[in-house]
Amino acid sequence: MAADQNAGGGGGGGAGSDEPETLGGAWAAKLSQHPGAVQDIGVDLTAVLGTAEMKVSNLLKIGRGAVIELDRRVGDTVDIRVSGQAIARGEVVVVEDHLAVSITDLVKKT
Repeated sequence: MAADQNAGGGGGGGAGSDEPETLGGAWAAKLSQHPGAVQDIGVDLTAVLGTAEMKVSNLLKIGRGAVIELDRRVGDTVDIRVSGQAIARGEVVVVEDHLAVSITDLVKKT
């Protein structure tokens, strides 16, 4: 997925900038001076479809065929996380026979 190439920074070009908004932002500019420094480091991306909370007693009863209702509805955005940190939101799509996420919004650090 192309998003993991840019993981690591906070802002981007934003409004009024010639650069497209990316996750790399200022980091990308600095790293471009040292292209091999960290760009080949792999990161694991996680797409969070939703969450559920349950008691341990109910968890112990789960078996094949059990259905766990999540806190999101069909069509809601999913969170994209790297190392537990939300970096983006997106929509679930199908690419050939694989699930994928189309990025709709980048999470801005405050």
